[in-house]
Amino acid sequence: MRYTPREADPVFDSLETVVRGLGMILIDVTVSEHRGTVQVRAAVDKGGPAYPVGTDDCSLVHRAILPRLELAFPGRDLYVEVSSPGINRLIKDGAEFRFYLGRGVRCYRTDISDWTGGVLLAADSGGITLKGKDGAVSLSYGIIAKARLDDAAPPEDGVSPVPSGKGKEYDAAPET
Repeated sequence: MRYTPREADPVFDSLETVVRGLGMILIDVTVSEHRGTVQVRAAVDKGGPAYPVGTDDCSLVHRAILPRLELAFPGRDLYVEVSSPGINRLIKDGAEFRFYLGRGVRCYRTDISDWTGGVLLAADSGGITLKGKDGAVSLSYGIIAKARLDDAAPPEDGVSPVPSGKGKEYDAAPET
């Protein structure tokens, strides 16, 4: 799995401030071109399974980000889709892990050709730390072939990816 800093993507960077202003987290943005139309797919979250994203939330984000996308792609036909990450989301990039602190994650490891699961305790540009039934294990992105959310794992108390409003980092303390 690779780790791509989100700040390296100007579309993600531009839309993240808008989505954060709505009290949500921008998880992923994919931009592609299909038959002359620019397709933008965005996944947003509100901080985990306790805060589900509904169609009204997706609609709100869609209306809020559309003007920014029209500026980014002037004169182009746009197709914009906004969704929640889903309960068993396939984690596409290492940079996504920071949004799932305290949630269950399963990773397919190339070093042992098997899955390792647990609660995500930490994530940075080098790798992740999971707390499983046998204790904590650190995995570098180089040995993670694929990863999924696994909400069957119990959440870790006191860890929340809900935006704190400070810079681009997320507060690890629970909301009060």
